[in-house]
Amino acid sequence: MTERTAQTVASIAVMSAGVGVGYAVMTNPRLRRLAWRAARLWLGASLPAYLAMQVRQAWQESNRPMPVVNRPM
Repeated sequence: MTERTAQTVASIAVMSAGVGVGYAVMTNPRLRRLAWRAARLWLGASLPAYLAMQVRQAWQESNRPMPVVNRPM
């Protein structure tokens, strides 16, 4: 078996497993609720942190000074 054939077979196997898991999650209400909660947790926690990190990195790469925010106390 060549490397390309092995990669194709592996890709088909992973895709089949993903389709099977997706079907199981969509047809089982308990798994669907669990998947929805996990997605909300991921979007609520890691996505804002990732976006903040990307904004900070882009700002640093622009070589502009960070703004100083004067907040009244």
